[in-house]
Amino acid sequence: MSAPTVSVVIPAYNAAWCVARAIDSVLAQTRAADDIIVVNDGSTDDTADVLARYGDAIRVVSQSNAGLSAARNAGIAAARGDWVAFLDADDWWLPGKLAAQCALIEADPALGFCGGAAQTVDDAGRTLGSWDPPASRGDILADIFTVHATVAGSGSAVIARRALFDRTGGFDTTLRSLEDIDMWMRLAAVARYDCVRERLVCILRTPGSMSRNREVMRSSALQVMNKNRALLPAAARGAFWRNAMAGVLADYAKWRYRDGERLAGLRDLAHAFALAPLARGRLLASLALAMLTGRKV
Repeated sequence: MSAPTVSVVIPAYNAAWCVARAIDSVLAQTRAADDIIVVNDGSTDDTADVLARYGDAIRVVSQSNAGLSAARNAGIAAARGDWVAFLDADDWWLPGKLAAQCALIEADPALGFCGGAAQTVDDAGRTLGSWDPPASRGDILADIFTVHATVAGSGSAVIARRALFDRTGGFDTTLRSLEDIDMWMRLAAVARYDCVRERLVCILRTPGSMSRNREVMRSSALQVMNKNRALLPAAARGAFWRNAMAGVLADYAKWRYRDGERLAGLRDLAHAFALAPLARGRLLASLALAMLTGRKV
């Protein structure tokens, strides 16, 4: 098997403050990328000037602002490699990331996409936590439905076969969040998955990050669960899917309650109970009681 060729896609919108760190982390890889594409998604700051300093070391694709999904899709369309690796402009890689993933790819010719363990950091560079992969590998579609964070590192860690996007379509530009989870579901429906266990990806967490916008995430999560239900085997589209959907609703119910939206949280619990009364009933009842009595959940 010949060595994989890898294009790296970095979407950038008003990223003058951080994109150099992302690019530098790709250039510092012990296994060099074959192609680095930065998609300038209609930035109005100095992003273009920062990118110009790299000359021929990168390729720049410029477009009017269309959002993260559209920027990733533009990068995929421009990619020359057999594999596409994604990196958000405010995140970065440690030097062995590509080498570790390429080793997995070469060891398993049937592999379709690969993630990587990550560490989350704050603005000051302090480690906040880790995003370690579950034991899941191979066919992980059902796992993603059950736990959306199954693909460790997500949009800044995944590397996938370029040809798979021709089969599954690109990132969904109608989603306001969780477009990465949606994409991994569609890839998992047609391809095998594996993950590097070493934490070689750094993900920045800031107060304004999308992960803090719970309502946008909740709406997108429900949309993703509904639109991709048909990807599951027929036998899993009933009780399994309802149980998974109930789990998603329960998670967002807890976050809504913690954000002071008790009634909204209770409505989500009621919806979850209607979907999976036997599988989730006891847990949902205990959560509802805690919310009604003002206890911590």
